[in-house]
Amino acid sequence: MDATHQACQHRLVPQLLVVTGPPGSGKSTVTAALADRWDPSVLVEGDAFFRFLRRGAVTPWLPESHAQNETTVLAASAAAGRFAAGGMTVVYDGVVGPWFLPRFAGATGLQSIDYVILLPPLETCLDRVSTREGHEFTDLGAAHHLYEDFARAIADGTPGLVLADLPEDVAGVADRIVDAIEHGWSRVEVAAAG
Repeated sequence: MDATHQACQHRLVPQLLVVTGPPGSGKSTVTAALADRWDPSVLVEGDAFFRFLRRGAVTPWLPESHAQNETTVLAASAAAGRFAAGGMTVVYDGVVGPWFLPRFAGATGLQSIDYVILLPPLETCLDRVSTREGHEFTDLGAAHHLYEDFARAIADGTPGLVLADLPEDVAGVADRIVDAIEHGWSRVEVAAAG
């Protein structure tokens, strides 16, 4: 493979891709499909880090969980950054609102990340939260609140890419995200994340 082809191929592969959005936005399904597109790849499930909490854990969607949540998400971002620094393409699945992006991005230790927010209609998210099986999060009030937080943050402007008009199929959503990566639309310089 010649140097030009290698440089072009390297540029199109994200180092760390964060796919976020409110509960029920489709993050877990889409990130699993995306992680399978690159080799080597790592799928970092942000929710898994909350399962590391043992004694004294506070339910993550309660207001009094703020300090715990911040520590847990920063630990997950540091792990994601370490995998990426090791040469693996990392896809991160978790709630990382624009309001927390500067802290998350800084904790990765990377110079840039790709950042995509999935924001289908509120009704879609709430329906998914109320009907999904095998997921710990089922609080519709908290899901609605997080949706509104994302909607407000997007209205104020956000780095990266917001996908609100999503294709119905997972492959279609993944294709749109890969296209955004290739065009640089999802790229966020870590210093500019703030």
